[in-house]
Order: sequence, then C-alpha cells, then structure tokens
Amino acid sequence: MPDKTNGAAVNGEKGGSLVLAIDTSTDMLACAVARVGLGEGAPGVEVLASRDHLCRRKANVELVSCALEALDERGLSMDDLDAVLVGRGPGSFTGVRIGIATAKGIACGLSKPLYGVSVMDATAWTAWSAGVRGLLAVADDAMRKEVYPGIYQLDSDGAHRRFPAETVLKADDCVSTWANRPDKDQLTLTGNGLFKYRDRFEAAGFSRFTDESTWYPTGEGLLLAAASPELRPSLGDGDPALVLPIYTRLSDAEENERRRLGLAAPASVAVTGVDDALAGRHLQLRPMSVNDLSAVAALEAVTYEGTAHTPWSEKLFYEELSQPGRSWWVAHDLGHIIGFAGGLLAGGDFEVEEVVVDAARRRQGIGARLVSRLAYDAQMLGAQTISLEVDEKNDPARGLYAHLGFAEVGRRPGYYGAGAEAHDALILRAELPLSVDAEHVGERVEPHASIRPWPIAVGERSAKTKAALEAAGDLVLAIESSCDETAMAVVDSHGTVCSSVVATSVDFHARFGGVVPEIASRKHVEAIVGVYEEALAQAGAHFGCDTLAASDLSAVGVTAGPGLVGALVVGVAFAKGLCSATGLPLIAVHHLEGHLLANLFETPDLEPPFVASLVSGGNTMLVHVRGWGDYEVLGSTIDDAVGEAFDKVAKALGLGYPGGPVISKLAAKGNPKAIHFPRAMMHSGDYSFSLSGLKTAVITYIEGENRAGRPIDLPDLAASFEAAVIDVQVAKAVRAVEETGVSDFCVGGGVAANPQLREAYKREFGKRGVRVTVPPMRACGDNAAMISVAALRSYRAGNFAPLTLDAQPNAPLGTWSTTDAPVPPRWEV
Repeated sequence: MPDKTNGAAVNGEKGGSLVLAIDTSTDMLACAVARVGLGEGAPGVEVLASRDHLCRRKANVELVSCALEALDERGLSMDDLDAVLVGRGPGSFTGVRIGIATAKGIACGLSKPLYGVSVMDATAWTAWSAGVRGLLAVADDAMRKEVYPGIYQLDSDGAHRRFPAETVLKADDCVSTWANRPDKDQLTLTGNGLFKYRDRFEAAGFSRFTDESTWYPTGEGLLLAAASPELRPSLGDGDPALVLPIYTRLSDAEENERRRLGLAAPASVAVTGVDDALAGRHLQLRPMSVNDLSAVAALEAVTYEGTAHTPWSEKLFYEELSQPGRSWWVAHDLGHIIGFAGGLLAGGDFEVEEVVVDAARRRQGIGARLVSRLAYDAQMLGAQTISLEVDEKNDPARGLYAHLGFAEVGRRPGYYGAGAEAHDALILRAELPLSVDAEHVGERVEPHASIRPWPIAVGERSAKTKAALEAAGDLVLAIESSCDETAMAVVDSHGTVCSSVVATSVDFHARFGGVVPEIASRKHVEAIVGVYEEALAQAGAHFGCDTLAASDLSAVGVTAGPGLVGALVVGVAFAKGLCSATGLPLIAVHHLEGHLLANLFETPDLEPPFVASLVSGGNTMLVHVRGWGDYEVLGSTIDDAVGEAFDKVAKALGLGYPGGPVISKLAAKGNPKAIHFPRAMMHSGDYSFSLSGLKTAVITYIEGENRAGRPIDLPDLAASFEAAVIDVQVAKAVRAVEETGVSDFCVGGGVAANPQLREAYKREFGKRGVRVTVPPMRACGDNAAMISVAALRSYRAGNFAPLTLDAQPNAPLGTWSTTDAPVPPRWEV
C-alpha cells in the first residue's frame, strides 16, 4: 500500500495514505475509510468512518452508497483516495465477486492502486483489535456443512498466520482436528462459522470464544491486515487486474456439471460423412469428467505395464483435470472408456501430455479424433501451435501425427529404453488449426484480456487528437457480461463505435458441453480490467492517441439483464464502481434490446413498426416493435431456446460446444429432407415455440439407428434437424408479419448468424415484399457495440439508473428503455 508517512504511524495525525476498504464475502458488508501509516511494528490505522453492517443478499445494492456515505461523513470524496482495499475471500463466491468487481471499477475510475487481502486475515485482525491475544482459531462459514479453518498467534504486534494457505474442511472434521491438537485448551475460537457450529465445538470441549460482535470481518480488520508488515509483501503492486478471488474448491455448478456428464453415456453414434474409418458403431468422444478417472487410471496402468513410464494415478488425473488451461477428452463405446488424451496450455503452445488408446481398439482413427479435439480446444485457448512427444520406433503413431500435420522439431536422445536398447523421443509440433479434420477445428478466436502497466499513463495528445475528441462529442462506455463474454465498447455522440472488445470464456465451457454459470462468473472477474483497458486503448487509437482515460467518458452503460445473474452482477458492480469513482451517470441496458438495436448497424433507417425475431442460446421470441421502447412480445419458447437446442443436439452427437456453428457447417453438406423430424407447435395458432420435443426426437432417432446397427449420415441428420427448427421459426414469423401488417422484419441474437436461417427469412419475406434486416455477423453474438446503441440513446434522453442498481436476470423486454429514437450507429473498428 502507498505510504505517505515515511514509516510513521498516524493514529490521529493527518499523514498517511487515505484508503477505502470494502468486503462483501460474508453477510457483513464491511466498509471503512482510514488513514494508514506503515510502521515497523503494529500497523497504524486511523479509521475515519465506518459503515459495517449486516447485509444479506443486498451487497450489490448497498455497497457503493455505503462507500460514498463513509467518505462524505468526513468531507472527503473518491478523488481524495490514495488506494482501494478489498476482501478476496474465501467466502460466498458471488459475494466475493461483487466486492472485487466494485473495487476494480473504483480503482479503474481513479487510476489508483487496488490491493486484496484474505478475509480470514481480516477476521483475525478484527479479534486482535478487540483485545484478544494468544492462539486464535478462525472458523469461517463455507456453506455445505464446511468451514474455512485458520490458526493465528495474536500478540502485541498483531495477528500472525500459523497455517500455510486458505483451505476448506467439513465442519465435523475441523472440530475433531482442533480437538486433537495438543494446545487445544489454549485456543480461542472466532469466525462466522460459529453461528452454525458453536454447539459442535462446545460438545468437543471448547469453551473459549470471542464476542459474537467480532465473528465477522470488519473494514478496520481489512485495513489492519493489509498494513501489517507480515502480510504487506503479499499485496502485490496495486494492479487491479491481478486482484482475484480466493477459491478453495471447485464450484458447486462445476462439480454438478461434471457429475452429470459422468452419470450416463450420452446417445452415441457412428457417422458417415465425417469419419467413415471409425469401426466402432457406438464410439463417441466427450470431455473427461471426474467420474471417468477410475477407468482412465486403469487404462493408463494397463497401457504402461512393464514399461519405464510411471503411470499416472487417479489423484494425478484429478489434479490435472481441475486446473485451468487444460483439455482432456475420452473416447467411449457405450460408456466403456477405450481411449483418452489431454494436455495443457504453455504460452502459445499446447503441450499434449497423453494420448492413450486401448490396445484392442488401435488403428481405428480414435487417436486422430482425440488429438483433433485437443487441437480445437488448444486454438480456443489461444494457442498457435500444438506439440507432443512420440517414440521414434512407434511407426503407427508417427504416421498418425504426420497425417495431422505434425513435423519433427527436436529430439530427446535415449529417452526410451536403456543401454543398447535406448532410442530417442521425437518432439513434434503442428501449426493451428490442424491441416485436416477441419470439421472439428474452431475458427473464432476472441481477443484475450490484456493487462497494461498500472496505473495507465495517458500521454500527450496532439492537436489533431484533441480536435477529433471534440468533434466526437460525448463518449459512452458500454459493458456486457450477461453470459460467457466479457465485452466493452466506446461510442461517440454521433453513434460511431470507436472500440469494441470481446473476451470469451467459451473454451472453458466446451469441456462441459454448455455454459457453466459459475465458471462464466469467475472468468468475468478475471477479464474485466483487461477488457476495460483494451477498450480504452482501442478507442485511443481511433482518435490517434495511445489510450483514453475514464476522464474522457461522459457515461457508462451496462447490461443489467436478462442473463445469468452471477455473470450480470460482475458487469453491474464494475460499472457502479467506475461511476461512483468518476461521478459519471450510470445507464442500465436490456440485453435483448441491444440485440434488437444491432439491426441498425445493417439498416440505419429502420423504424417501427416492425416484427423482430430474437433467437439465441437463452431466448427465442417474436416481438412486435410498435415504437421505440414499446414492445409487445407475441410469443416465446415454452422450454428450450433455439441456440440451446442446437447445443444439446450437438452434445448428444458428440460434436462439442458450441453446437450451432458445427451443426450449421455439417447441415450445409446434407439433405434437409433426409430425415423427417417434428415441427413442434407449427400450427398451434399462437406464437409460442417448443424445441425440447425436437431435441428428444433427434436423440430417439440416434438410439434407434444404433439398435438397428445402421451408421448415421451426420450431415443429413444436421440438415434435417436444422430444417425442422427453421421451418417453425419462419412460419411463425411470416404469420406475425402478416397479422401486424408491418413491412419490416429483423432478427437478433447469436442464432441470427446461422446462414440457412438468414437465407430462409430473406427468401420467404422477399416473396411478400417485406424488407428483411439481419445484423452483420460480428454483431450477432453477445457484444458491447450493440449495448452502446441503447446506452447512447438513454444518455441523450437523460434516462439514468441509480447507484443502487442490481442485476435483474429475468427483466422483461422494455425495462430501462426509452421512447426516444436511437442514433443510427456506425461500427468502424
């Protein structure tokens, strides 16, 4: 933390750094403003104002207001701050992210350092401040009948850790572990876990507890922990991009998704048109899950029995599977594991660690398919190359890798065998995407979050840049985080999009066959500062300078719903932090209205009334746009959305995630009339949609062909499925246009990128003289450029949101809207 006292404790003096401390990881909203002096002994912390209070599930509503009130109490403002401090957990995953995202927004708005501290350390220092001394045992609530345990020694100099790092234990295990300590009788217990488990500790003979008022972390506790000489080196350099939550375990959503993947084998297929060489009619590939580890470890042991290679244990596979930047796949035949492969990202190269196929199933193309899946994931992770090692005497494997485009780049002499039998390991590498198996190679690689040196330095601006900025008028920053993309854009007063940045986490979801909300939320927190910096840098380049700063902005718009609540709160919290630090007005934007307005990029003169089809992974609806901000939802899906149906069918076919692009590519090669699938609710007489029955029909067809022993022509199946979806969408859209009497029709959402759907709309409405607008391809998926169109409109109308704004995951279309006409946008970047 910055030190303005040259080592002198402040305690009542006017010296020291002015620091705002916040934490929302528990039911206690901790908030304090203090002057901090960094001395040699106990830290000098003078708390000027505090707003600590119990705040269950309303932290995102109250946090920013509490911080401003605490500063105002002492006649201070955000501009007076020298640094921001935030609790990193462990605690409630969503709660931790609200505090960190808000703190990141404040730090970015002020261009001031952000530091993070363990909430357990803060709890220990809270007890120290209350006069507790001796051995302190912290038991913070971790939910699921678990606690975060920690042991501290409290003396006159402060609280000192006596455990290596944060961890999690079952509450009963913590009780028994501490009860068996030789110094049990010296322990004084504290922590918010005692509200649930105090009786269990008392039953084990514990009798010394701190006062209940000290069981939660406080703003002062955060400040004392951060200012202590022992913990100060761990605070980092103040870069807000590097302040991340402390997670002690896999999320519930991640564990449940992996368990679901391993419960039963999905419908498996043999296909023609993609991999005719596959001999196993029931062979399928899918991401490895924790439920596969026993079978994988067994196959590993059998494969390497009698060799110099030490087989991996089940524990090693679990640890590897749990790490980021990994990809692991299994091949199975009716649930029986017959092969697996995996590796990790190392810089720009993806290193394949294992490719194992059951000896009885080799030379059937299984290894090639596994490596192809790894190559796809590697490219999605941002790798430019993929590498592996192979025994120089393993001719079949060398032939396989050569076919995939691998070439020798090095050798490890004598790596295999010993003595006279020793021979080399060949290091092979291939450029991505692989030269073959293009059906499984991704094409869309989003920009990754970038971290610039902090704080961002704004250089001198030329007269030309100043003139360009003046001509551009007010600039609005737009933020989108409703699902698995973290996106930001800057738009000027004339509707020109000056920057647009998207960081996707799709690669982290692909192994689970769909978006995992908890993973999406975690990735937003990791990416949001880098995306902010890149959006400002890109806008700076647009105006001829190195970067823009928060001071160049006039407002901040953010998607507040609908979407995944955990993902939404990250964007909303960051936006509110940024606005509270800068005084910029906050604008709430409806995600689906952003998709609707994206059509203006293609047709700037689009005016109501018109009918719009909004089709994406989470939404399918027909909307009668009677006027700007005046939306009548004619009908929507009663179960699966269109994009969701594509993903589920692709998963059933073992095609990976996301399913839309791969099914679309296969469908282009198939016969849409080859297989008749039902057109659910096509003649229902209303505008409702149902996709779950179609999905079930596809899976039933697959199972029936499997039982009959007939291979499936995958392009024909994809084309037939896609045609069933499109027929219903188009038929209901045509009816809506005819009944409303409009002359314009438009499409919005990720599925609007589907070539066959776009063409079908144009073909059918072209016969009727109705103008069809589809957004540019880059404006179909989630992005902030579309959000900026709505944000600019609200800014011009003075339609602002309070700093108590919270995410609304089910917000109806029209929420936060205005009847003003949007400025026709231009996307120049």
